Parts: sequence; C-alpha cells; structure tokens
Amino acid sequence: MSDAVSPLAMPFPALPPIAGVTLHTVRAGYKDWGRTDLTFVELVEGTAVAGVFTRNVCCSSEVELGRQNVAQGHARALVVNAGNSNAFTGYRGREAVEAIMDQVAAHLHAPREQVFVSSTGVIGVPLPKDKARAGIEAALTAPAATWEEAARTIGTTDTFPKGATATALVGGTTVTLSAIIKGSGMIAPDMATMLGYVFTDADVAPAFLQRALSAVNLRTFSCITVDSDTSTSDTVLAFATGKAGNPRIEDENSPGADAFAAALEEVCRTLSHLVVKDGEGAQKFIAVTVTGAVDDASARRIGLSIANSPLVKTAIAGEDANWGRVVMAVGKAGEPADRDRLSIGFGGTWAAREGQPLADYDETPVAAHLKGREISIEVDIGLGEGRATVWTCDLTHGYIEINADYRS
Repeated sequence: MSDAVSPLAMPFPALPPIAGVTLHTVRAGYKDWGRTDLTFVELVEGTAVAGVFTRNVCCSSEVELGRQNVAQGHARALVVNAGNSNAFTGYRGREAVEAIMDQVAAHLHAPREQVFVSSTGVIGVPLPKDKARAGIEAALTAPAATWEEAARTIGTTDTFPKGATATALVGGTTVTLSAIIKGSGMIAPDMATMLGYVFTDADVAPAFLQRALSAVNLRTFSCITVDSDTSTSDTVLAFATGKAGNPRIEDENSPGADAFAAALEEVCRTLSHLVVKDGEGAQKFIAVTVTGAVDDASARRIGLSIANSPLVKTAIAGEDANWGRVVMAVGKAGEPADRDRLSIGFGGTWAAREGQPLADYDETPVAAHLKGREISIEVDIGLGEGRATVWTCDLTHGYIEINADYRS
C-alpha cells in the first residue's frame, strides 16, 4: 500500500464475518517491503465458486489455472500474493503456482483444483518458490485476520484498503455478502485490472453464481477505466459457503434469486467505484453517461472512448470545460453517431444540443461543477434508446510519477 492516500479515499467499511470463511495474512517477502504480502483464505467444504478473468492473452499462470479450475464449481482455499504478478514467467511461474496449490491442498485434504491462486505486482519475475513455500507454511497456522488486514495485504500501489458489503432476503433468510478488492493502475475493461473477491454465506448453485457474476461484471468492473491498460492478472472470484441456511438458489426462477443478484451487483459496483477513486494520481472521480445510442453495447463503447481519452481526462484535471474534446472522443469511437444530433453536458448543464453550441450557454455552473471531486459528463447521441454509464478518473502528474519508477 502507498503511504500517500488518495483525496477520493473512502473509509474501510465494517464488513460482517461470513460463516465458512477464515482469513489469514503473513509476510512472505515477495518484495522488499515491511508489510504482509500473502493472504490465505480457508473455505468450508462445499463452497461454490465463480470467476471472471482478464482477456489479456499474456495472462499469468494463476489466471490460466483459475479459469480452468472455476469450471468444476467448488473451492476450498484462496491464496493471494502481492508484489510479484508471476506473469510472463513461463514454466517456472506455472510450477510455483502448482506448488502452492499442492501445498494447500495437502493441508486441507482437498483436490488441488479447489485451491485458487492470484498474484499481483511486477511482470516478468518468477514467483520465488522458497518464499512461497515458507509463506504458505506460515499462513496455514497464522491467527485469523480481519477483512481490513486482508484488503491491505493484497494491495500494491493502492492508497487505501477497499471493501463492500450487502444483504439479501432469500426465501425468508437473510444472506450476507462481504468483499475486498485491490486495484489502482493498469485499469481497463475486460475486465479492469484488479483482484477482487466476494464472499457470501448464501447457498447458491455454482452455475447460477457464475451466470450472475458474469452478468454483473459487464455492468460494473467492465465499465471502469483508469488508463486503458488491461492487466495480465485480472481476476474476480465469488465464493458461496452455503452456511446461511437459505433455500438453495438453483437458477433465475428460485425464490430470492433476483434479490441475491441485486446484492451482488451492489457490492461489485461499490468495489469498481473504489478502484477508480484510487486510480493512480487521481484527484477526481468521473461518471460518463451516454444516452441515445443505437443500443447499450454501443453506448458503452462510446462511453469508454470518452473515459479513455487523455485529452478529456487532462481537461477534467485542469477543470477546463472543453466539451470539444468530448465531441472528438465520440467521433473516434467507431460507433454510429451523427454530429448534428449530438448533445454534450457537464454536471447536468448542457453545453451543446443537437450539434450546436447553445446560444445562451453559461459556463459558470459548469466551472463550479468541475472544481468538485465527483464529475459527471452527459452525452446524448440522438439515434436510439441505448444507454450506459462508465467510470474513470482524471489524468494528473501523479500518474506519471507513480509509474515512472514502479519497479524501484
């Protein structure tokens, strides 16, 4: 975790415990820092699992194995390493992951495929097997940790720990979700560069959990961007222990299925916003809402074109209502758009409508809005009913300073 704290930082919430989930944190020494960097989570037998992973073709062995193993639907443990992404490390990196899986599986008397591993940090350096072995050995007997300790342990350039919680009523039984996430830079959709973990005591069939997480991901994690770079290690996993005693959610028609899915989306949206608010060097949180596109997918792509534009992001950093840069970003998106139907606004004040600057446009309320920490950009394409909201942050000198010496 960075010593400097983002001005957009949020206090870590009080996350309730989840029956069947036990957290442990230790220092394995993957990087030369005086902090814990290994999180081990033991999960009760029968825990369901679902996951979404990066689409970066240079992904880590952790991602490859996680993608394979999530298909079998159950998990007994999660191991998260910080300081070394173990990506682009060939057979040595894969052997290190498999050794971790074997060590944990033997301790739990569980199938290796039910041990999930994530790593985050510098690319191109194999995960040291000796440090991994010693770290796991210590973690297996370490005292229970808190949610906040676990959230801090998985961070890298994060400036504050991130968590979220929600509840849902399923068949008359209250189920609880608690979640932590890390992410600050190398953030872009498909599915944003991050490691995120959602834990619930709900009894949920693995297939339904996977469908729900995949659907929620499209509206949350895949709608954020800090710098347009998609990581080699992106992973979000959801674990359901089944300890709440609710009637099992088998599919979308089960009692409480909608409520559970809504709670899952609430948690994931909160986590995704926290990642953007901790964007490297970020001073402002920006919501880009696109309406009037030919469909929702087109609206999302237009929104991301705006959110990924360095010119738009630096204009917001400079508190400059340069709506011409938004026009540019819409036009370069490669999506259906008509210059003469386009409308653009900031903070609820329209600067241009239907392809023309407003004759009575008053920039005063817009200038006041841009001085705030939370900024909104509104774009209406004027062609259809498609809409989407994406979230990003401004681009400042701080981003350059952090990433110019990331490895040192």
